[in-house]
Amino acid sequence: MQELTHYLNGAHVKGTSGRFSDVYNPATGEVQAKCPLASADELDQAVKYAMEAQPAWAAVNPQRRARVMMKFVDLLNRDMDKLAEALSREHGKTLPDAAGDVQRGLEVVEYCIGAPELLKGDYTDSAGPGIDMYSMRQPLGVSAGITPFNFPAMIPMWMFAPAIVCGNAFILKPSERDPSVPLMLAELLEEAGLPKGIIQVVNGDKEAVDAILHHPVIQSVGFVGSTPIAEYIYGTGCSNGKRVQCFGGAKNHMIIMPDADLDQAADALIGAGYGAAGERCMAISVAVPVGDETADRLIEKLVPRIEKLKVGPYTSGKDVDYGPVVTGAAKQNILKLVQSGIDQGAKLVVDGRDFSLQGYEDGFFVGPHLFDNVTPDMDIYKQEIFGPVLSTVRAKSYEEALGLAMDHEMGNGTAIFTRDGDAARDFANRVNVGMIGINVPIPVPLAYHTFGGWKKSVFGDLNQHGPDAFKFYTRTKTVTSRWPSGIKEGGEFNFKPME
Repeated sequence: MQELTHYLNGAHVKGTSGRFSDVYNPATGEVQAKCPLASADELDQAVKYAMEAQPAWAAVNPQRRARVMMKFVDLLNRDMDKLAEALSREHGKTLPDAAGDVQRGLEVVEYCIGAPELLKGDYTDSAGPGIDMYSMRQPLGVSAGITPFNFPAMIPMWMFAPAIVCGNAFILKPSERDPSVPLMLAELLEEAGLPKGIIQVVNGDKEAVDAILHHPVIQSVGFVGSTPIAEYIYGTGCSNGKRVQCFGGAKNHMIIMPDADLDQAADALIGAGYGAAGERCMAISVAVPVGDETADRLIEKLVPRIEKLKVGPYTSGKDVDYGPVVTGAAKQNILKLVQSGIDQGAKLVVDGRDFSLQGYEDGFFVGPHLFDNVTPDMDIYKQEIFGPVLSTVRAKSYEEALGLAMDHEMGNGTAIFTRDGDAARDFANRVNVGMIGINVPIPVPLAYHTFGGWKKSVFGDLNQHGPDAFKFYTRTKTVTSRWPSGIKEGGEFNFKPME
């Protein structure tokens, strides 16, 4: 049995707390490794290393810090297959999906290569008589990130790349369910030239999280996960004087107008609803066809597509559409919510409850499910299922469909499929959701824009990556300067005190 480590001050370090969690192979259900769960003392040691290393790193000019990111991009491309395989082995997602996980993180690292431009301050000459004024963006010191299981490469890079290139040291607390890739990323950062101590990977559970939130040295905390935990981390971190950004759960709607290309819409729902086994905060979990005729035609197109989905282990190659969910507990929670949908009166059009894969009977596989006639009072509508379950809520009109997305307490992403530019424009302007797709089912912004939802999907006033990241990981210092004039007539100098 492999025993994983922490990564402290440039070295793999065994855990000393005596506590471990199981890391599963989701395809077989077998425990493949033990992940150490750090104590508060272990977290404190990581912070001490970071404190010692950070001042010298902050003194390195932004261009040289950016060169480390340039080299890191090269190493990520070199080891893409290796990283994807390790990610798939612990998470369960297919190899192409795992490679996409790494790629979307890599793109944020590429954006961070522009740090010299992004960290420039403002300057005003002659703001007053003999007075100049300028601003500087300076690092916070030590920052921390608490990242989820569903994107073990992408989201850590979304956090540590901008934090580090801004001159901070970074403490990463990844998910204990799939911790190997974050450890590999730390190794690659130091191979790229990052000084020891600037990146620390501390595996752990709530004890490590609370140690981060209460540690007086850590200046900022980023989090991605469920809404209840996001609320807890935001409240606790802020009460301890930290800068905090937390991204919570989602219930993403896709509105299908009567004029939409239904083949395009159905294909989009297959990828957005069932890809990665639905374990995405930007997954479409609610289809909202407008009008019964639209709904009937959409269901007719979805069913054969869903029935053709291939579910299997990542080792089966590119023919697999999605793999298992991450743990047995996740599988049981999904099936419990499916049963609640049946009990509360929704129509189960495609039933994946009895799915079983020969040779992988103990794996955490969940077959695809499709519900029709779902209503907003049902648990499968209100809760984030985080599994391959698509709910269809029929709307009588565009206004009713818009209201569904607007009235839900979560506001991460939403989409509309239509040929009507006026409807699309109205939807984008009015809907109170952070990321909008128009004939795009998963509207995740590219690295040079920012990622973030509204309502209970986010806590904090700055988004992830893009320009907001450079604001989050720096403080602005504004300098007002005035120098005494020592110039006499004839060009001689005669310095005297300012009045």
